[in-house]
Amino acid sequence: MTSTGRTSAGTQGLLPCHGRSRTTAGSQAPLTVGAEEEFLLVDPVSRAVSAQADTVVAEAAGELGERVGTELTRYQVEVRTDPHTSLADFAEQVRSTRAAVVRAAARRGLRVISSGSPVLGQTSPPPLTPGPRYTLSAAMFGALDDEQCACACHIHVGVPDLATALQISNRLRPWIPALTALTGNSPFWAGRDTGYASWRTTTWGRWPVAGPPPYFESPSHFEDLVAGFIATGSVMDRGGLYWDIRPSHHVPTLEFRVADAAATPGETVLLAGLIRAMAATALRATTAGDPVFRPGPEMLRAACWRAARDGLAGQGIDLSTGRLSPAVDQVDQLLSWLQPALHEHGDTELVNRLWSRVRAAGSGADRQRAAYRRRARLTDVVDQLISLTSASG
Repeated sequence: MTSTGRTSAGTQGLLPCHGRSRTTAGSQAPLTVGAEEEFLLVDPVSRAVSAQADTVVAEAAGELGERVGTELTRYQVEVRTDPHTSLADFAEQVRSTRAAVVRAAARRGLRVISSGSPVLGQTSPPPLTPGPRYTLSAAMFGALDDEQCACACHIHVGVPDLATALQISNRLRPWIPALTALTGNSPFWAGRDTGYASWRTTTWGRWPVAGPPPYFESPSHFEDLVAGFIATGSVMDRGGLYWDIRPSHHVPTLEFRVADAAATPGETVLLAGLIRAMAATALRATTAGDPVFRPGPEMLRAACWRAARDGLAGQGIDLSTGRLSPAVDQVDQLLSWLQPALHEHGDTELVNRLWSRVRAAGSGADRQRAAYRRRARLTDVVDQLISLTSASG
């Protein structure tokens, strides 16, 4: 793998998939984990996306309060969990929150799908949610907003300060392609197969500040970059930092934005368990003074593109060697590296079971395409997503 050389100690140890972490001694307080999930509303007859988010959010707010809200387009609904130290409690809230949105949509004659992209319907330009922020976004970025009815699953891990957040981000950047492959769930867009497992990843990559975050030398380096982006109109404010991993601008967390909206509640729980274990492992490596591996930005970007295209069923770039290897093997290696942290949080059995299920059934993108192949009908894809979104696991 290409490296800047300033902090490299060879490839071993950055991508710890080649051996157990050297920093397993001692214990840490459990990290908190929470999620933001974005969903699409669809008409139950046409299965096309439906621009009635405001009415569904108002309906769902009676049960969810401020944990439900609108998004950029009127096709989308966003829900938020509380922070949790128990992954089991987090899983229960993910399921109950989804169920509340599904019920609210049904009362309005609609259905809900958790997909990274709209399968059917007119999406460009999308109907934007009224409000000054979205009006300003359209004025500043024009047609970049046209494909922003893409939906994501954002995982938040509690951190004490910006310096800690940046240290974790620096260590976990090389794992972004593996997470992209694992969570790809947007192969179709408005009636066509894009050829990508995660087309959402590709659409977000067009924004000025998006994709893998840079390596941050210090908090002041981060602040200088952000100030420059704002001063030059590259972002509206800190909320416009669309990196795959970023310090949250409104809560004390590190936010992982890499994943498509997860088809099932279980896949959201799997992602949250993995990311919390990754953050805990990175924290321990920082405390131990382990070297940080810094892949060259060119190869990291290429690996992210390859992961978005091929997904879990294909080949990914192994950043330790610069060669291709099965994406599923890379996730297996990630799980192996994380076992000590999973054990410490009490998440080993749940996360391993959920990964085994995805490994056997395929990613969300794989299952969407399988649903289409049965009868060559995109309506079948939407029907499957409707069913999976409110599944119990």
